[in-house]
Amino acid sequence: MSKENQGAMSAELFKLDGKPSIGQALPLALQHVVAMIVGCVTPAIIVSGVAGLSDEDSVILIQAALVLSAVTTLLQLFPIIRGKAFSIGSGLPVIMGISFAYVPTMQAIAGDFGVGTILGAQIVGGVVAILVGIFIKQIRRFFPPLITGTVVFAIGLSLYPTAINYMAGGTGSKDYGSWQNWLVAIITLIIVTGLNHYGKGIWKLSSILIGIIAGYIVALCFGMVDFAAVGAASVFQLPRPLHFGITFEVSSCVALGVLFAINSIQAIGDFTATTTGGLDRMPTDEELNGGIVAYGICNIGSALFGGLPTATFSQNVGIVSSTKVVAKRVFAMAAGILLIAGLIPKFSSLLTTIPSCVLGGATVSVFASIAMTGVKLVTASPMNYRNTTIVGLAIALGMGITQANAALASFPAWVTTIFGRSPVVLATIVAIVLNLILPREKDDKAIEIMKKEGAG
Repeated sequence: MSKENQGAMSAELFKLDGKPSIGQALPLALQHVVAMIVGCVTPAIIVSGVAGLSDEDSVILIQAALVLSAVTTLLQLFPIIRGKAFSIGSGLPVIMGISFAYVPTMQAIAGDFGVGTILGAQIVGGVVAILVGIFIKQIRRFFPPLITGTVVFAIGLSLYPTAINYMAGGTGSKDYGSWQNWLVAIITLIIVTGLNHYGKGIWKLSSILIGIIAGYIVALCFGMVDFAAVGAASVFQLPRPLHFGITFEVSSCVALGVLFAINSIQAIGDFTATTTGGLDRMPTDEELNGGIVAYGICNIGSALFGGLPTATFSQNVGIVSSTKVVAKRVFAMAAGILLIAGLIPKFSSLLTTIPSCVLGGATVSVFASIAMTGVKLVTASPMNYRNTTIVGLAIALGMGITQANAALASFPAWVTTIFGRSPVVLATIVAIVLNLILPREKDDKAIEIMKKEGAG
């Protein structure tokens, strides 16, 4: 192939509807898969443990995570309806996967009611997301960076106990807190952190995956890995619709519904980062509307097939911004890899053999990153007395009430499920209410006037 043809094919990578060769697209697609696959399956592994699922059911939940992430990614890439008033799908180069944002609330629901109740609440959450997508212009003003940052910060903080318990071997395990668990977890964490700061290219992008592989090898040396479930798993299997059932429980629906509203708004940030970083423009109203509506519809469909809540993956947005590669073919190929992996139960079963201490060592840095992302969003606003009050009280009440186990003992059970199990819902509600009722300071009003005058 001539240099001119090679240059032309390379240019195809940087066009939204470009058609790069398989040889060019495949490595970039694998890069996206490597960057997100651990984050995609870990929530399913965590929920499986809390819900006490059997090895077979855990494999089914992980399998659904991979398959539905692939399907929802394809729907975002190739919208089925495009219109100014209503769209389904953003048409943007994004990767969808099971989101950590829902993990604290899913843990609470799984522990009290089971996986079927999560999926029922997810359907309600999907409806909420569709409504947010339709009325995005009217709703968006209720969720400035100060509020979304507070929510993201609360999510990160609430995940820390999960990571530490996993590092210690997993709550309820016979060797919980053993030195072997901590050694493996710390080795994993050191490798992940080292690659994040000193690695370049694929080494940095795949730091979590490499850390897990290294921790897994160390765990093998300690005899911590059991392959019995892998041998029993089948080679090929389609997802099983309604395998976990669908149960609607009011308090669980409210808790997840609030999170879906917040994450719908948060998705705007990922769509915007994708277009500004990869396409040098802001997303259109049609793209935002279609992306969020598709997010809701996909989560309703996912629930029917046992897939936990999905969302846009920020790490993949980061790859788009750094490489400028936006060709849909690359992302479709990544979705295809996820789909194939999800249809092979032996692969899903292999993921269940990862020791808890390895997952803990790898994910504690992810959770720390989530919390600090929230801090960055919060500090984008002036840290005056009003704003620090909003953030401080929201986090204090959200984290404080959930950590004081008996604080809501005299209230009905539904109150405890909504406000007492996960700090995220209460922190969100408190932040929104305070932002609406507390008077703005003069500096804030002056900044808003200047922005309006500049826009005019």
